[in-house]
Amino acid sequence: MPLTTDPSHVTYPDLSLAQRMKETLERERPGVWFPAIRAGTGTDVFTERLVDGLRQCGLRADITWLPLRAEYAPWTVSVPEPPAWANLVHVNTWLHPRFIPSNLPVVATLHHAVHHPDAHAYKGVLRAAYHCWWFAPIERRVICRADKVTAVSQFVSDSAQKSLVDVFMRVIHNGVDTKTFRPGARQNQPGEPFKLLFVGSWRALKGVDLLAPILRELGENFVLRYTGGSPAETDKTNMPANMIDIGRLQGDAAVVSAMQNADALLFPSRNEGFGLVVVEAMACGLPVIATRGSSLLDLVEDGKTGLLCAQDDLRAFVGSIRSLAADSARYASFAQAARERALNLFTKEAMTQSYVDLYRALFTR
Repeated sequence: MPLTTDPSHVTYPDLSLAQRMKETLERERPGVWFPAIRAGTGTDVFTERLVDGLRQCGLRADITWLPLRAEYAPWTVSVPEPPAWANLVHVNTWLHPRFIPSNLPVVATLHHAVHHPDAHAYKGVLRAAYHCWWFAPIERRVICRADKVTAVSQFVSDSAQKSLVDVFMRVIHNGVDTKTFRPGARQNQPGEPFKLLFVGSWRALKGVDLLAPILRELGENFVLRYTGGSPAETDKTNMPANMIDIGRLQGDAAVVSAMQNADALLFPSRNEGFGLVVVEAMACGLPVIATRGSSLLDLVEDGKTGLLCAQDDLRAFVGSIRSLAADSARYASFAQAARERALNLFTKEAMTQSYVDLYRALFTR
């Protein structure tokens, strides 16, 4: 039979197969949608860094930011439609279920340990009631709805299993961009005071009430720059002269600059779900003086990358800071070990790859 030259009768089986393969690959490749409430906290940073990392891995990922009132008045916020390309949803556990699609697999990440007993004394009556009667029930529903649940630290996982829902949670540590967060080139000048840095919200839970007594005891050879801003105004009358308010730091560049101009991070927080600022400081080569407890035990290697002190022990904090400032060889060893620990355990690349593996395992299942 002669071959026809009529294009309407010509078939292209190879192209058809290629197209089908392409469509299959697109369906099997995770396209991750993040409906998230912009809260102005470390969870925002986590979401932005993870999305950036996923895009660098060749995956499609995007965020739909919801206003803060979506947390406490979700019915006042319209429910966004997931993008057409999305085949997976990744949420924080405190996102109200009304914003989670019913027809897509869900990964939920738990970032905090606000339900842990250690946090109760620093909440106040209204915050405690809010966490108990609103926050916790939402988190239980989201965790039970999720196909996979992750926690940013073992401390968070253990706390949630006791106070929320006893389900398996894979621990994936938060990561930082160690090319951005890196040691600076500043050289200490003779007679210059030892420069401490505190980065965090001005709340009792962060141990901010300990800062003034510590710096008053340390004296003029030490200085603390802290992120206070307007919430710290009422406390300034009782602060010594060696405490300097640098306000809220906006963006990574501002945080990096503050860390590269400091000698150590002072972080007497009483309860941390992860402690992202600690890892950022370590990546910048800063030894960390912090509380021995919560997730900080997983971040700071006591006696190697920093010093851990008993909670609220002013004498221990003062003694640790003085001993570190007085021993230049020990300080240099701590600074190098802190940077290496961040590179080995807490990079953005490691965090991203762990989530990519989790997504793909969910798809193959």
